[in-house]
Amino acid sequence: MVKLSKRWRQISEKVDPRKFYLPEEAFKLLKECGTAKFKESVDISIQLGIDPKKSEQGVRGTSLLPHGIGKTTKIAVFARGDDVDLAKKSGADTIGCEDLIDLIKKGQLDCDVIIATPETMSVVSQVGQILGPKGLMPNPKSGTVTKDVYTAVKNFKMGQARFRTDRSGIIHCRIGSVELAEAALTENLFALFSDIKKLKPATMKGVFIKKVVVSTTMGPGLPLERSLFVV
Repeated sequence: MVKLSKRWRQISEKVDPRKFYLPEEAFKLLKECGTAKFKESVDISIQLGIDPKKSEQGVRGTSLLPHGIGKTTKIAVFARGDDVDLAKKSGADTIGCEDLIDLIKKGQLDCDVIIATPETMSVVSQVGQILGPKGLMPNPKSGTVTKDVYTAVKNFKMGQARFRTDRSGIIHCRIGSVELAEAALTENLFALFSDIKKLKPATMKGVFIKKVVVSTTMGPGLPLERSLFVV
């Protein structure tokens, strides 16, 4: 039998494993369980009723969360000409084109999001095998391949969350940090729900959103009340 640490014994005393929580109740409990010495993120896992083997049922997109994601997003932009100036004005952290390829190959490009204009995608594709596994490859569905560089950078800086289903049909996404109030985290949660529901594949049948669990970086996972997200 695995022996629980003192911290997890304390957590297990507070968490009811049979209960489905309301959002604000769950976020309050997650904060009470937090003992990490750093600012923990608040994350969400959403199990969808899609068939992950069918590419047309994959769900991918972005959601502009009203209270941000609780961290400063570092953005690199592939751009040329006038788009370079627009990227600078929007607050992008790194801007370039062919010169960024070298940094990526050396593992020296420090960023959370990469945005590219359509004209530069032939350059970006050279490092697709590096960026893809890291979730950094620009894609029109996630708003990271765009002609409007200025707006794209601004949105991500304000707290735009990216999401996509993994091989099991589950979406993992950050919706804030423990420093946000429970009400703010709940608003972020429902903003994300709203955007995901719009992307329900036309070919899928049955329940779209099957299960939702919220957690913190070092905390337990708390399932949310099912009636909140039935589509």
